[in-house]
Amino acid sequence: MPTTRAKLEGRLYAVAQQQQGYFTAQQAIKAGYHDSIHPYHVRQGNWFREGRGIYRLVKYPLSLDSHYVPWSLWSRNKKGVPQGVFSHVTALSMYDLSDANPAKIHMTVPPGFRRHSKIPKILVLHKGILSPADLEEREGYRVTRPIRTVYDLLRGGSTSTDIIRQALEEGFARGLITRKEIEVLPAEFPAEKYLFKGLIKKG
Repeated sequence: MPTTRAKLEGRLYAVAQQQQGYFTAQQAIKAGYHDSIHPYHVRQGNWFREGRGIYRLVKYPLSLDSHYVPWSLWSRNKKGVPQGVFSHVTALSMYDLSDANPAKIHMTVPPGFRRHSKIPKILVLHKGILSPADLEEREGYRVTRPIRTVYDLLRGGSTSTDIIRQALEEGFARGLITRKEIEVLPAEFPAEKYLFKGLIKKG
């Protein structure tokens, strides 16, 4: 029995709903939309093409952070699983932990991450290994937790001390960073641990 239009739309919506209205061509095919009809849905105004192999349901409401989702989908591997995690000053901005207003989007990707196409100029990719404890899951993308974010910035050495101090103080005030998290930093990074402590006001 042929799949009805309503069922097709329902399948695709179920996927897009988890990603703030966005989906990949691969996900659309899996939902039942043959790749030959993708251009048709763009012309009809049902889908908006965000980039190569990435679409958005036109009628799905946009949110303040929905523009991050396409970049997460851009980082997907051959199995369609996003590899990138928003990090460094971009993560600070997401948490509103400082006055940092980065002109580019910073993402941490696995050491073996590769793309056949040219990396978009708006992206800055950092190679690194992140554990589940380093991440915060959001709707359609992931971001490094505040303590990991500040830690990465300290190790990078390119962010001003004032920005990092502001992020730590704001993080403590809002309960996003705790002293316990700092105390359990890896022992192989004593210099970074000392710097963390030096940036924290006594009290």
